[in-house]
Parts: sequence; C-alpha cells; structure tokens
Amino acid sequence: MIISISADWDEPLARMLATELKDRGHSVLPHGVLKEGDRTDWSYASQAAAEDVAAGRAAFGVVCCWTGTGASLAANKVRGVRAALCHDAYTAAGARCFNDANVLAISLRLTSGPVLREMLEAWFNTPASQASDDVANIARIHQLDNALGTT
Repeated sequence: MIISISADWDEPLARMLATELKDRGHSVLPHGVLKEGDRTDWSYASQAAAEDVAAGRAAFGVVCCWTGTGASLAANKVRGVRAALCHDAYTAAGARCFNDANVLAISLRLTSGPVLREMLEAWFNTPASQASDDVANIARIHQLDNALGTT
C-alpha cells in the first residue's frame, strides 16, 4: 500500500514513521522535511500529503507537526480528506471505524515510539464501519465537502 507522509520538523519520530511504514511493507511518499527540496511549513507539507490521498496516489496519509493540530487543519482543507488528530491507538481505531478517516495526524512532541507503533497497528487493522449511521455520517461529510463556500 502507498502511504503519503509529511512532517514540518526533522524529529526522530518523523524518521521513525517512515521506517515503521516501510517495515510494514508499505511504500512511502514523503513530503516536508522528509523530502529534500520540499516546503517544510506544516500547512504546505500536510496539504501535499493530503492531496496524494485525495488524488488516489496514496491509500492513506500520515501528517505530523509539533502538536498535530496544524497538520490536521491543513489536511482537512483538501476536499475528500478526513484527517483525524490522534494521540493513542484507541482514538486511531475509532477514527478509522466511525469516521472512515483517511489521514492520521500526529504530534511530533507528544507521540512516543511505542505509541506510534500502537497507533499504526490500530489504524491499519481497523476497517471502516458499515453500520448505517456511520455510513450516513460519512455521506454527510461528502455533502459538506461538495458544498464548501455555499453555506
């Protein structure tokens, strides 16, 4: 599977993320500090990773910044992206299950190596819910995407 990733700070966790994904058999599309010559601002790096997901170049994205908040905000501005800021495996599993999130946003400051591995495990092993209420909520998110600027 192809995973698009971005980071704005060259922190050990950002490099660990790329390694963890490759060790799990995924191909990685890097952005920000993880790709030489890229803009490293969180808004640009996160947008680039999110656009890979929205365009179908990547199945999922993982965006990182110091708190994860800015990366999440920028990624969610890309139509078709449902980015979830997660700090633990439980939240990551919930984001995949109930929200069909396609981009995981994480904090470079708060996420430890073991927590990162747990979150990735939960993220990739949790399918999107097929319950009617969850499917209806995701359909509503698509409606909101398509109505941007009209409400």
